[in-house]
Amino acid sequence: MKRAGVAIAVLSSWCFGFSGPMAKYLGAAGLAPLESAWVRMAGAGLLLVAALAVFRPRALRIPRERLLFTVAYAVVAVAGVQALFFMAITRLPVGIALLIEFTAPVMVVLWVRFVRRVRLPRSAYVGAVVAVVGLGVVVEAWQGLRLDALGLLLAFAAAACCAGYFLLSDGFGAEIDPLGLIAWGLLGAGLVLTPLARPWDVDWRVFADTATVGGNTLPVLAAALWMVVVATVAAYITGVTAVRRLSAAVGATVASLEVIAGAVIAWVLLGETLGVFQIVGGLVVITGAVLAQRATAAIPRPASQPAELDEQVAVTT
Repeated sequence: MKRAGVAIAVLSSWCFGFSGPMAKYLGAAGLAPLESAWVRMAGAGLLLVAALAVFRPRALRIPRERLLFTVAYAVVAVAGVQALFFMAITRLPVGIALLIEFTAPVMVVLWVRFVRRVRLPRSAYVGAVVAVVGLGVVVEAWQGLRLDALGLLLAFAAAACCAGYFLLSDGFGAEIDPLGLIAWGLLGAGLVLTPLARPWDVDWRVFADTATVGGNTLPVLAAALWMVVVATVAAYITGVTAVRRLSAAVGATVASLEVIAGAVIAWVLLGETLGVFQIVGGLVVITGAVLAQRATAAIPRPASQPAELDEQVAVTT
């Protein structure tokens, strides 16, 4: 059972790893980052809601008292993460944007300690410090941050929204099915992004063309479908399945492979490479983030929350 869960978690991380590279192809075809994010959110939301309506209709039931929570989840944990990440990768390599986003567990540690005022294990602080040091190596801080400043700001904003994802996932309640929450979150994110992405102004004819990035050419429609079906719907479903077979701490640890998967896929499809400092610093960031995530997973929950909430969704982008 555990081996199967780990295998599914690894599969989920590789599915998620395709999101950035596929978005790069949509960008090369002429779509703006918000337009690409809208295509992903709206397409995946419609597909997942339709699938659940047929095969698991009970999952789509959201109690009235949890509607505001669901809206917050859609705006922060889904729309915020995806839109900001897609904007960041227009100015940064996919691997570096993912590494910065993966500092979200460190932000969770800070939030829990200074806002919730909950004492945490020493490993949480060690993990936070290790991740920050690793991030400094990634961006080569001793040379005055050689990476694009706006790109870094967007990536850190995506990380903050990702931290909100973890915190919101920590309290969605047993009365909400995780898959239903994800489905409505994706669809809601598409609605939130609609006035910003303005899909009615998109030149939909580009989906019949091809796009070239890093010397590789793909049909634009194929890239969009792969991003929706594989990098979103399949990624979330396998992520939820893995966490239910394992635990949030273990699932999040395996999910760190998304950084490696995204970097490898970007190297193969886009020709993006990471330098020695980025590779070494990335491994340090992952180590610190995993320590922080495992520590925060052990935070005691209020008595009103059932124990089964330990098996919550541990997926990000």
